[in-house]
Amino acid sequence: MTAENFSFKIVKKDSKTGARAGILRTSHGEIETPAFVTVGTQATVKALTPEELKGLGAQIVLANTYHLYLRPGEEVIEKMGGLGKFMNWDGPTMTDSGGFQVFSLGFGIEHGVGKIASIFPSEEFADKPKEARPKLAKIDEDGATFTSHIDGSTRRLTPEKSIEIQQKLGADIILAFDECTSPLHDYEYTKNALARTHRWAERSLKAKTNPKQALFGIVQGGEYEDLRKESANFISSLGFDGFAIGGSLGKSKEDMHKVLEWTNSILPEEKPRHLLGIGRPEDIFEGVERGVDMFDCVMPTRLARNGTLLLGLGRIDITNARFAADPNPPDKSCRCYTCSNYSRAYLNHLFKAKEILGHRLASIHNLYFIVNLVKQIRQSITEDRFLEFKKEFLRSG
Repeated sequence: MTAENFSFKIVKKDSKTGARAGILRTSHGEIETPAFVTVGTQATVKALTPEELKGLGAQIVLANTYHLYLRPGEEVIEKMGGLGKFMNWDGPTMTDSGGFQVFSLGFGIEHGVGKIASIFPSEEFADKPKEARPKLAKIDEDGATFTSHIDGSTRRLTPEKSIEIQQKLGADIILAFDECTSPLHDYEYTKNALARTHRWAERSLKAKTNPKQALFGIVQGGEYEDLRKESANFISSLGFDGFAIGGSLGKSKEDMHKVLEWTNSILPEEKPRHLLGIGRPEDIFEGVERGVDMFDCVMPTRLARNGTLLLGLGRIDITNARFAADPNPPDKSCRCYTCSNYSRAYLNHLFKAKEILGHRLASIHNLYFIVNLVKQIRQSITEDRFLEFKKEFLRSG
């Protein structure tokens, strides 16, 4: 049964591709899709206030179930009126299931694969893989046991526990508990993990009791066509309100494109589709072209804290000495608060002096850039010129 006050309507389809513009309605407002979901891991988008998020055009915030479970605890947030009131954000909210954190503490550590690590080796701006270390999480049929990174205590997550936590957090959209696989996992392991994810999806649906929350099922299957199609068919048969596409997306961008094509050719058209953990501009274009409605990624704010600013398809390191006396705005074509008021020289100074304002101004720019790029993509779909806009952007980038 569809969640109360939740609906998704496609208002325009691109005539040449799978791109579509839609409106997703929740209890806390509408989301115009395609949309970029800003990541507020610990009930905050790092360095920014909710008012600043609204000012740059953000529509929805995603918080991290695992981190909020450990601190301050879901009971505290429930007593404070739920995630939105706790963080003073009155728009739509979303929570993940904790499945990715189980992966990152487990095989993510063992395989040296991070949240935005280089799983696509050919990528020019790929992040360096993390050093492999002994894993801190173990998966069994019932769930996962892991060691808290805060106090070393032993914690346990199951589908039922994940849904219980997310219901107490009170987000508008919550995710089923799944097993996220590594790009280094072979076919046999991925197949077994997929079967477990499917069993956990059924348990997640059964555990959900809050009719006001929409529950999204997660499609897994790694880079393998038969597994992805099997998962898309199974998950779409269970009555979820929407779908997320997760796990390993292959070893190249071409692999990811195939995964999206296999998956979205099967998922029901009338329900929203979210691509987990992807947020580079070129990847957003490719995802939208293949029917994805929502994206989330920590990349914009994580890069910002390191002094990296997004400009088209490229980036600049604002800490570079060549910007020390540069009077130009970070991006002459950008209308964000940062680019409208500050110079490259000033941001260079802030980062060199280790001033927190540098992180804030860089984060405002990067999020504005991504959020509004996706809004422009949406407009191009409504005007039936998506491919033209994509070509213009790629050419200018």
